[in-house]
Amino acid sequence: MEKGLPALPRGVRIILMAFKLRINLVRRSRRNKRAFPFRHPLLFLGMLALAGSLAGAAWIYLSLPGVESLSRSHPSLTALIKLRMRQAKREAKPYAIHQEWTAWEHFPPLLRRAVVASEDAAFYSHEGVDLFELKESLKKNLHAGKKARGGSTITMQLARNLFLSPRKSLLRKLREILIARRLEAVLSKQRILHLYLNIVELGRGVFGFPAAAKRFFGRSLESLTITEILRLVAVLPKPLRVSPLSNSRYLQWRVRLVADRMVQRGHLTPQQRARIESDL
Repeated sequence: MEKGLPALPRGVRIILMAFKLRINLVRRSRRNKRAFPFRHPLLFLGMLALAGSLAGAAWIYLSLPGVESLSRSHPSLTALIKLRMRQAKREAKPYAIHQEWTAWEHFPPLLRRAVVASEDAAFYSHEGVDLFELKESLKKNLHAGKKARGGSTITMQLARNLFLSPRKSLLRKLREILIARRLEAVLSKQRILHLYLNIVELGRGVFGFPAAAKRFFGRSLESLTITEILRLVAVLPKPLRVSPLSNSRYLQWRVRLVADRMVQRGHLTPQQRARIESDL
């Protein structure tokens, strides 16, 4: 028999015990509410989410690499080169790096314009991120169900090649954007493009246009023809799958695409465009 209860029928005793338990629970709940300021659980969860977001943002910002040294020196090894070396080691395959750091004035103006026309038409007007291109690429990729259009600027590509991995994730994209903004705040447009032209991947173990010119055409960058320059630029989206020396439909399409954009911007004459067509 429950202590403190009279000898009542069993059913009545059960009802009284349940009533007593209910009173105790109500009292305990009131004490907890006085001790705990967030009476609404959604408010508490919202505060937790906000605190987590702020902590995550602080961690991302504090973990960003410094870029100030890039204004006066060249990086020895980029994150992408290190990744390719690790991949080759895992596969037990030899891996030779072909790269030649070249001064800005030795990059033909035609090449600089072709790269901008191919990769980032708004390069000289944005601050590292092209919001319009990001929005358009997101819409097109969602519609296609796969990556059909890239939205990374030249500065974002530089940030990825220097410091990050090609692995696709929301966190990596956020870091890429933040590093790009930092690069734009510290470096001039010329320096950003100069670094990009020297480190971008253009084939297996081939980094930078000067090394690619010698690797694929056996000549210096300054001695290449217009069509040869455009062949190098054409492989930028798929440097490990397409060779500048191939005659694939993809490469020819890319050469024509970049050439047409340059004609529209007044960087190529109709006669030069016709010569490119005859060379393909």
